[in-house]
Amino acid sequence: MNFHRKPATFVSQVNMKVENIERSIVFYEQVIGFQVLGRTDRTASLTADGQTVLLFIEQPENVIPKRGRTTGLYHFAILLPTRADLGRVLNHLLRIGYPLQGGADHWVSEAIYLADPDGNGIELYVDRPFSTWRWEKGEVAMSTEPLDVDRLIAAGKGEVWHGLPKETLIGHIHLHVSELKRAEQFYTEGLGFDVVNRYGRQALFLSTGKYHHHIGLNTWNGVGAPMSPANSVGLDSFTLMLPDEETKEKVAVQLMKIGASVVEENGSLVTADPSGNRIVLRVSP
Repeated sequence: MNFHRKPATFVSQVNMKVENIERSIVFYEQVIGFQVLGRTDRTASLTADGQTVLLFIEQPENVIPKRGRTTGLYHFAILLPTRADLGRVLNHLLRIGYPLQGGADHWVSEAIYLADPDGNGIELYVDRPFSTWRWEKGEVAMSTEPLDVDRLIAAGKGEVWHGLPKETLIGHIHLHVSELKRAEQFYTEGLGFDVVNRYGRQALFLSTGKYHHHIGLNTWNGVGAPMSPANSVGLDSFTLMLPDEETKEKVAVQLMKIGASVVEENGSLVTADPSGNRIVLRVSP
């Protein structure tokens, strides 16, 4: 199953604001394993395959550190093609001594968590086979169980880490929002996602095409959490790929119907969820 190409709607790129562009480039190259596809004095485009931008980082003018207890990024998730790849990445991170925030077996996936030098959350993960996912009443079963670190490292077969494989993708994005009900309406009625898992009253997960989630939403920074200042470190925007122009036009109508702002910029549509998380809408090539 491929949940990151049409006809699915999926996250293709994440655009981040950082405090120090040079420091961030070193981190994303040497720790995570991206390649720099292009750069200026204040920006860098990062890729895994040498062609496709997965992460764009920018150092804004008068940048200020990441603010706590606000809406915005919880983490963005880098999807690796195989379990062996995740094992090699984990072994690399342990070898260089980079601090990890944890790891988990989510039943549908295995994941490790860390943060970049600015405190932006990152998940590195691999999916378990779709055939092993359990669905009940339209929801996929997910959990947070201990990660079997030894078996995961063993899956890497002791092979040397050479950076992110070219098949690497942005698997999903998980956001802090100020209120779940309005956020759910925006992502379902506006963007056309389906709710595939509810985590009590504090989080929910959405996808298209029966993926375990392309979007995660939570209120863990507090109901009513404010937006970060525009020049604050954190999420600038993320890009959603829509399957075709017809879907793009339909989504624009749906968003305006629920009162969301939609503007056109360079052939793409730009909108924002009720918590101020900016989204660029493009059509898959």
